Formats: sequence, structure tokens, C-alpha cells
Amino acid sequence: MIRRRALWVVVGVLALAGSAFAVQRLGAEKSASQTARAAAGPRAVAVETAVSVRKKSPVTVEALGSVTPLASVAVRTRIDSEIVGIHFEDGAVVKKGDLLVTLDSRALEAQIRQAEAQLARDKAQLEGAERDLRRYTELVARAATPQTNLDNAKTQADVYRAAILASQATIDHLKVQLGFTTIRAPISGRTSQANVKIGNQVRTADLTPIATINQTAPVYVSFTVPQRLLPQIRSALTNEDAVVEAVIPGETRRARGQIAMIENAVDAATGMATIRATMPNADELLWPGTLVTARLTLRVEDAVTVPSTAVQVSQQGSFVYVVKDGVAKVQPVTVLRASGPETVVETGLSGGEAVVTAGHLQLTDGARVTVRGEQPPRKAGA
Repeated sequence: MIRRRALWVVVGVLALAGSAFAVQRLGAEKSASQTARAAAGPRAVAVETAVSVRKKSPVTVEALGSVTPLASVAVRTRIDSEIVGIHFEDGAVVKKGDLLVTLDSRALEAQIRQAEAQLARDKAQLEGAERDLRRYTELVARAATPQTNLDNAKTQADVYRAAILASQATIDHLKVQLGFTTIRAPISGRTSQANVKIGNQVRTADLTPIATINQTAPVYVSFTVPQRLLPQIRSALTNEDAVVEAVIPGETRRARGQIAMIENAVDAATGMATIRATMPNADELLWPGTLVTARLTLRVEDAVTVPSTAVQVSQQGSFVYVVKDGVAKVQPVTVLRASGPETVVETGLSGGEAVVTAGHLQLTDGARVTVRGEQPPRKAGA
């Protein structure tokens, strides 16, 4: 019994000694790991970089603009009549002179025949009056009739000549009216839907037109710019550098054109000047009434550009992180302008520097970085 107790005591002492040794060893390993991490320094921050580039960069002005047709014509009737034929489809492309609508012309044709008959009667009466005039002239010469009869014959002949002129004018007027029974396209363009159908009665007093034709090639893009930019725009016009690009939301293609005019007065209420550019629009990319972003190029300059995501803003101004030898350094810059995904830097960069474009959240001045996508250098002996 005494031996068994002594054996248990020895076993307990050995277990306590082993636990103490394990705790001491774990503490030593932890201390060594902390010492190694402290010697290695803080962990590198993963970032993405891009290289600043010195290149030709356009100086542009962006403004909200709208597409307007060069010409827009409301097709209306010039006489009161009934539609007997519509010769275009809704939304069709028509050329100048194409037949669009035919109106009932029977009443006018009957009036023309009536006027022509009146003209023939007037001519016959004139012939009779001229015969009387010749006869009375001979009789007066022989003193066989009074002068009064000759004068009356002259008057009667003049009356019939005037009647012939009136009848001829009536015929010409009716023929003009008859021409209004066929309505043709006054311009080339694209039609709207027809607001009336065959059998409808149309009148000159109708407020709603038969259809509308919009010229779609070329078209205008109108937009406004601040008055302070007018000298630069006029200078660009003189140098023939003023190119206008129309950007349509959701469309990758771009329409390009030239400035057609600058409004002759600045709006005194807003201080804005209206610019109108002409776009060829042969492919009908621009649709009348569409809102677009008008991008006007004033000139092209040699400048340093960086991705817009690289530029950060602080209380001291704009800056970028420049990566060199695996370390990110804060570099103050002066932003000249931003053009979409690129920013033009006036001072602070000379081109060729690697700047951070993503991963700014954990960056500080002098922080070690590793560029995403690059393999870190392997340790010796690994």
C-alpha cells in the first residue's frame, strides 16, 4: 500500500515537470516568431499600378446637347377635299418630289372644263366684234354711218378681249388648284405616321398635319457653353480644330461633325452661348430629339496622363502614390483636367512613373507594396 502511494507521487511529479517544460517551449517559440515578424517589418500592401504616360492629349469641353433636324416640314393640304390615295408608309424615307397624297380632283376638273368653254365663247364673241369693227370702219370712211357706231364697235371688241383674259386667268387659277390635289414631298427625309387615312376629309384649317417630314442626314447637334470659353472656341474655328463628337447614352459608336455656327448673342440671364454643330449622320445614328453629350475638341496639347482612379484628394490637395523599389510614396500633383477615364496632370509627374490605381485604403506614405499579378521574390534557401 505504501509502495503504491509512493509510485503515484512520482508519476504526478513527472507529469508536472513535463507540462512546465511544454509551456516553456511554447513561449520560447512564440517569442521567436514575434521577434522574426518584428525584424521583417509590416506586411506589404497588395495594390494595382499603371504607368503615367506623356502623350498628345485633346483639350475638350463637354455639354448636354440635343439633336435637331436641319429641316422639318408639316405636310398639309392647300384645298378642302377628300383623300383618295396615300402613297407612303409610316416612317418611310422619301425623296424630294415623291408623291405622298392624292386628293379628289373631279370638282376642279369640271370647273376647268367650264372655264375653257367660257373662254371659247369669249373668243367667238371677240371675232364677231372685230368683224363689226372692220365693217363700221369702212362705212365711216364712206360717210355711210355715224362715228358713234364705230366707237361702240371698238368698245365691244375691247370688252371681249378683257373677257378672254379673265377666262384664261380663271383657267390658270383652277389648274393651280388642281395641282394641289397631288401632295409631294417638299424635302428629303423620314416621314412620321400618317394622321389621316383614305376617305378622310382634309381642310386648310386643320390644326393636325397629314404627316411630318424630318431631314435626318445631315442633322444639327445644339448645345450651350459658358461665355468664358468663346475666345477658345473661336480660335479653334479659325485653326479648323473645332471637332464635335456626339456621345449617345448606351451606344459605343460616335458621331463626328464640325461647328456650323455660334449664336450671335450670349444669353444675358445664364451667361451661356449656344453652339450648333452639323453632323453628316449618313447612318442615321443620331435621331431627332435625342439628348446627347456633345464633346468639343478645342486643341491638342502634350501632357502627362494617368488613370483617373490613381488621383486621390486630401486637405492639402491632389496626390498620387508613386511606387518605386516596392515602396509607395505620396507625390503631390496639380490636376489640369479630367477626360473620362484619364486625368491630365500639369505638375508632379514627368511620365513613366508607376502610380497606384487600386488598393489605396491601406496605403500610407512609405508603405511597402506588392503589385497584384506579380510573383513575390523567393527567400534564399526556400
